[in-house]
Amino acid sequence: MATIRKTITLTDLQDQWIKSRIAAGHFTNDSEYIRDLIRRDRERRVDFESLQAAVQAGIDSGPSEKTVPSIMEEVEARLRNDGRL
Repeated sequence: MATIRKTITLTDLQDQWIKSRIAAGHFTNDSEYIRDLIRRDRERRVDFESLQAAVQAGIDSGPSEKTVPSIMEEVEARLRNDGRL
C-alpha cells in the first residue's frame, strides 16, 4: 500500500496531547496516533450507518400489533434461552 505524506496544523494543546499519548506508550509516533484516529472514525461510521439502517427498518415496518406484556414475555423467553435469566 502506498503512503501519502500530509501536512496538518495543530494547536499547542493538541500537539501536547498527542505527545502525552506517545510518552504513555500508547503510540510510537504522531502518525500512528493519527492513523488510529482514522481507523476508529471509520469503525464508528460503519456502526452508525448500521444503527441508522436498523432505525429506518423499524420506522418502515410501521406500528406493532404487539402488546407490552407480549413483548416482555418474548424478551424473557430470549433471555432464558440465552442463559441470561
